[in-house]
Amino acid sequence: MQTAAAAALGLSLALVPAAFAQSLPDLGGKEIVVVTENAYPPLQFLDASGTAIGWEYDAMAELAKRLNFTVKYENISWDAMIPAVAEGQYDLGMTGITIRDDRKEKVDFSDSYMTSQMVMMVRGDETRFADKASFAANPDLLMAAQPGTTPFYVGVYEVLDGNEANPRIKLFETFGATVEALKAGDVDLVLTDGTAGAGYVDASGGGLKIVGEKLGTEDFGFIFPKGSDLVAPMNAGLAALKADGTLDMLNKKWFLDYKMGQ
Repeated sequence: MQTAAAAALGLSLALVPAAFAQSLPDLGGKEIVVVTENAYPPLQFLDASGTAIGWEYDAMAELAKRLNFTVKYENISWDAMIPAVAEGQYDLGMTGITIRDDRKEKVDFSDSYMTSQMVMMVRGDETRFADKASFAANPDLLMAAQPGTTPFYVGVYEVLDGNEANPRIKLFETFGATVEALKAGDVDLVLTDGTAGAGYVDASGGGLKIVGEKLGTEDFGFIFPKGSDLVAPMNAGLAALKADGTLDMLNKKWFLDYKMGQ
């Protein structure tokens, strides 16, 4: 039977490599507990009605159908996510998590499902700086970040002076809180990957914009407790979603067609 994703793209399963169509693992209806932050549009966030939606939710729903598992979602703050998954409190974590070697010491990663680049997000009327050099040169300007995140380390080592205690970096528990601080004028810069940045800028009605050069490339993956037997099935599922065009369909839906706030 043709999948809904393939049908939406005008594809046939006949075009999908047989290895994917015939030999995906069957998890036998197992319940998988997935933890997320719901603060990283358009990957995962709450819409105007409070419903959790986004790219990652759609991708996980497709994986659940193809690998035969059910999902139970839990919510947690970013700073608690990796330790909680590492301790086995949850089976899988998703929130646009950058695949990094230091994190691989604590958790296992899936294969990358998306590649993005770090950008500088500022208020729409910002004129005092237009790139990382002019931001760094003005000691009055402040940056918001979540501790332990890729934007935090890029801000410290690529934009500022390499001092992780630099008082120009204001720490917040959630990514959404950094954006609210930016909007309120409490800080002047939020670093984010282009994925989330595009979502926030699109929803801001001109209140936010992206400036300067891109600050590097990052790959996103799902995280699991070390040694999890879910990694291989999830990688097989992601490969199938890539092969039959489902990931491309989700990219179009969430990055081109979806309008934040609708």
